[in-house]
Amino acid sequence: MSARLWRRRPAYRGRWDAARLSPVVLTVLIAALAFSTPREIAVSRLLPAAPALAAAMWPVLPTILLGAFCLLTMIVLSFFHTDLGTQYTSAAIIAVTLAAAYGSHVRLQREDMLFHVRLVADAAQKVLLRPLPRRIEDVEIESLYLAAQEQARIGGDFYEAIGTPHGVRLLIGDVRGKGLSAVGAASAVISCFREAAYDEPDLQGIIHRLETTVTRHSAAFPVQDQPEHFATALLAEIPHGGGHMRLLNCGHPPPLIAHCGQIRVLEPAIPSPPLNLAALIGDRYWVDIVALAPGDQLLLYTDGVSETRDHKGQFFPLPDWMRRQGMRQPRELLDQLHRDLLQHSGGRLDDDIAALALRCSKAQGREAADVEG
Repeated sequence: MSARLWRRRPAYRGRWDAARLSPVVLTVLIAALAFSTPREIAVSRLLPAAPALAAAMWPVLPTILLGAFCLLTMIVLSFFHTDLGTQYTSAAIIAVTLAAAYGSHVRLQREDMLFHVRLVADAAQKVLLRPLPRRIEDVEIESLYLAAQEQARIGGDFYEAIGTPHGVRLLIGDVRGKGLSAVGAASAVISCFREAAYDEPDLQGIIHRLETTVTRHSAAFPVQDQPEHFATALLAEIPHGGGHMRLLNCGHPPPLIAHCGQIRVLEPAIPSPPLNLAALIGDRYWVDIVALAPGDQLLLYTDGVSETRDHKGQFFPLPDWMRRQGMRQPRELLDQLHRDLLQHSGGRLDDDIAALALRCSKAQGREAADVEG
């Protein structure tokens, strides 16, 4: 029983900082004032506050021991100052300590439950957004994911990168909506992409399968306040041998490419419809072919990056920001993006953020840009 009471959850690992020592500081302060001030002030009546404060941050047994120390302090104090109402204050200390011990027990149970829920959420995130390989063939890849809510682990933003017989294929997208329904739709899209990326000979074939998947998922799992899911998505393909890249943009923010210090926004020549909206605005998909030279750096991102606002409501200036970064390593680029987004937003994000940074590292021939219908 004693070992169980002393057992500390992960929330209590590490050194005891000043905040966790505050119940001790409060006890010492009240005791010192009680001994040094006149009896009429009766500072000793504040002693029950110490175990009450301890219940918010301490395990059960330390809380009980602090209450016992407060009770002992009150008894000692009664030898120096009579007529303090020792019996009433002592009864209050005992009652508050017992209540505080129970409150500490309940809090630890809830923290334990939250800890296990987070473990499940982390496992779900590793399935949904599994760690990407740092290199696929001749392409260096790094990823960034930030949840808008501090306690969140997963959301509606998604990405994937796979080496296939057709080359390196990448996906990044954003399911419109929040909560578990958005997570379910994102999981369905990623699962479909992982299969289709190997099987389909072109990006149009992949996007048709993703469209079918989102439509079926929306019909199978309707949401009360959102009858249909839809998602923006960007597909990219870097074929074997490189020299160019194919892009299929379905309503997603355009990626940025850095070449010889110049930043180019890769807007689609002809917009393609977001997933699950083809029935409304047509199912024609167009692929853009973009020249890709060795050393070129590509940044794919969700709208949580470009639409991050500062306290004045100004959007994050992503193209200008990337122009100032020079030719950083992909990991360094995303780490700097993380820091600057938090600084721009004042430390608070209003939307989930996902980003992929890529760099071609092999000498490759260049091909002229073109557009496929």
